[in-house]
Amino acid sequence: MKKWLKLTFALFVLGFLAACGNNDSNSAGEGEETKEIQIGATAGPYSDMLKKAIIPGLEEKGYKVKVIEFSDYIQPNNALDNGDIQANLFQHTIYLENFAKENNMDLTALITVPTAPMGIYSNEFTTIEEISDGATITIPNDPTNAARAFNTLQDEGLIILDEKADPLTVSEKDIIENKKNLKFEPIEAGQLPRSVESADLAAVPGNFALAAGMDLLSALALENMLDSYRNVVAVKTENKDDQLAKDIVEIVQSDAFEKVIDEEFQGFGKPEWMNE
Repeated sequence: MKKWLKLTFALFVLGFLAACGNNDSNSAGEGEETKEIQIGATAGPYSDMLKKAIIPGLEEKGYKVKVIEFSDYIQPNNALDNGDIQANLFQHTIYLENFAKENNMDLTALITVPTAPMGIYSNEFTTIEEISDGATITIPNDPTNAARAFNTLQDEGLIILDEKADPLTVSEKDIIENKKNLKFEPIEAGQLPRSVESADLAAVPGNFALAAGMDLLSALALENMLDSYRNVVAVKTENKDDQLAKDIVEIVQSDAFEKVIDEEFQGFGKPEWMNE
C-alpha cells in the first residue's frame, strides 16, 4: 500500500512539473513571436546609428530586429506605410510632413536624434576669418537645404538676413548685407562634396559629406541646426503609442545611447531635448 501511494505521488509530481514546463514554453514562444520587427534606414550613418545605438537596447528588451537598408528617400516611407517595416530613420521632420501630406500617408515622428550637420568646407581657407572678399561658395540648389546654408552663413557673421524672413524658407533675396561679397553658386546637393575642389567654399549637407568620406570636424564651421532639420525615428501614427514606440523613445533618451553618439558619431548635432 505504501509503495502504491509513493508511486502515485511521484507520478502526480512529474505530471505537475511537465504541465508547468509546457505552459512556460508556450508563453515564451508567443512573446518572442510578437517581438520580431524590421526597421528601415538609408545606408550609411543612420543605418549605423540603428545598429550601434538603438538595436542593442531593443535586443535587451527581447526584440529580434532586422535592419532594411534603402538607397533612396522614397521607399522607406512607402515600406512604413505598407507595414513592411515598423519604423524608419533617415529623414527630418519637414521632409516627413511634406511626404506624408503629398502621398496621403499618416506618419508620425517619434523622437528627434543627433544628426550630421551641414558644414562650410574649403581647400582654400583654413578659418572663417581668412575668407577673402568676393569668394565663391557652392550651395544646395533645393530651397530647404539652401535655407540651411544661408542660416549657417549668418551664424558665422558672413551675411545678415532680413529678420522678417522665415528661417525655414530664407533665400538669397532675403540677404540684406553680404559682408564678404560672397558669390553664390547653386548646384545639386550630391555634387557639393566634389565642388570643394573647384570652389573657394562649399556648403555641404552632413549626409552627403559623410557619403563622400569627408570628416565633419574638418569643416570651417558646422551648422547650428534647427530641430526641424534633424532626423527623426518615424512610425505610422496609429502605432505611436504602442509598446515598441515607447521602447524606442526610452532607448534614445538613455545614457547608453548618448555614450555611443559621443564615441561613434562625432560632429553630429544633438537635438534640443538632449541639451536641456
